[in-house]
Amino acid sequence: MEKRKLGSQGLVVSALGLGCMGMSDFYGPTDDVESVATIHRAIDLGVTFFDTADMYGPFKNEELLGRALLGRREQVVVATKFGNRRSPDGAFLGVSGRPEYVREACDASLRRLGVGHIDLYYQHRVDPTVPIEETVGAMAELVKAGKVRYLGLSEAGPATIRRAHAVHPISALQTEYSLWTRDPEDGILPTIRELGIGFVSYSPLGRGFLTGRFRSPADIPDGDWRRMNPRFQGENFEKNLALVARVTQIARARGITPAQLALAWVLGRGQDLVPIPGTRRRTSLEENVAAASVVLTPQEMARLDEAAPKGAAAGTRYPEAGMKAVGL
Repeated sequence: MEKRKLGSQGLVVSALGLGCMGMSDFYGPTDDVESVATIHRAIDLGVTFFDTADMYGPFKNEELLGRALLGRREQVVVATKFGNRRSPDGAFLGVSGRPEYVREACDASLRRLGVGHIDLYYQHRVDPTVPIEETVGAMAELVKAGKVRYLGLSEAGPATIRRAHAVHPISALQTEYSLWTRDPEDGILPTIRELGIGFVSYSPLGRGFLTGRFRSPADIPDGDWRRMNPRFQGENFEKNLALVARVTQIARARGITPAQLALAWVLGRGQDLVPIPGTRRRTSLEENVAAASVVLTPQEMARLDEAAPKGAAAGTRYPEAGMKAVGL
């Protein structure tokens, strides 16, 4: 597995990471045994970069990842996040970037993960009521204390990224980026490349839509958050099927799956980009990891730009309330 640098502070990860969220939350029934086996298989295949957050579960995903990494901690880079507050019963309690909460959240994540330090610690969402300088200042104290090695932001806008980076070097900016979510190309990617910050692409498979798995809204399991996602509903769903059909045609011509093509496209957008597709099954993991060896030609990249240009996906990527919390 190829390695890539995230930022200029020394953080190095596998070119393809593993998003662990769906192993514990949001996408219907879970299977901890298969999830742990998937994490172990990922390490065996050269994946070193594992992404979680305290809100996933809530709290259960960090515990799951911690159990899976027993005896293998030194082989991996652990990334987790704070800021989206949830109660034990799953209720959302809002966003917090208060310095005292940053410290509390970090200590709690360390306990759940069962690790001595967090490799990459993100603010999950920007708190508009707390200056970013105060939040990142508290995060920087965690680095000095040895509890965290590198800092990151998730779903922050260009101006916030600049202000944060002036307080302490930011190693990675995480946001959604894929063939149907190309918004970061307009402001975020130019900003982080100017500042020497790496980019972590979550949902690089369009929450599974780009794989061709879903043919109708009825294919979405009960209890799956995607039932509430605008891109998976009504006319938007039908329009997005056409986008997937174009991607699938290009994938077939290359002799790979649509998922592998979508991941290869993200990997081909720059050496500073690392996608973290999520899965809880070994079969899907192996399919995704194979994409790391696919190098698309300039002609194939151009065909994909034509098949899935900016703004091609129908519908917003979150419901209205979720969209208010991104790009701040």
